[in-house]
Amino acid sequence: MKPTVLLSISAALLAAAASSAIAQERIYRCAAKPGATPEYINNARDAQARGCKQIDGGNVTVVQGMPASRPAAVRVAGAVQAAPPSGNAEQRARDSDTRAILEAELRKAEARLAEQQKEYNNGEPEKQGIEGRNYQRYLDRVAEMKESIARHESDIAGLKREIGRLPGPTARQ
Repeated sequence: MKPTVLLSISAALLAAAASSAIAQERIYRCAAKPGATPEYINNARDAQARGCKQIDGGNVTVVQGMPASRPAAVRVAGAVQAAPPSGNAEQRARDSDTRAILEAELRKAEARLAEQQKEYNNGEPEKQGIEGRNYQRYLDRVAEMKESIARHESDIAGLKREIGRLPGPTARQ
């Protein structure tokens, strides 16, 4: 590239950077009450109406945080006592629903396993169609059936573990 082209490109970049620095809005600090967290705004009209002060120099970064969660409290005769947990019944209901869903899934998985084991026939399922002439296809299907049975047994064990972790009545074994 020619030096004049480079010079014009660099001049354009410098002009853009300078204009963006000038175009930054002014920041105002507003404090509603003593001890309250100050609020920062960049709208001049709102700042003037609320009596906010302009901040000079440097950038301001404000990160909104979540208020600290505190346990609900009830004031009784000047003393603060913790409110009784209202979610206890709700949690028991959710646990009951979860148990019912998991037990239904367990019954379905056990039924599928029983069906597959019956079809597997202790490693000697009936040959289907072309498997009479193509023994390798038969062996592949038998291997797939064996893997599927192992997966279903693993699924059943996992469902039983999950049911056992739930509070309440004892799990099926």
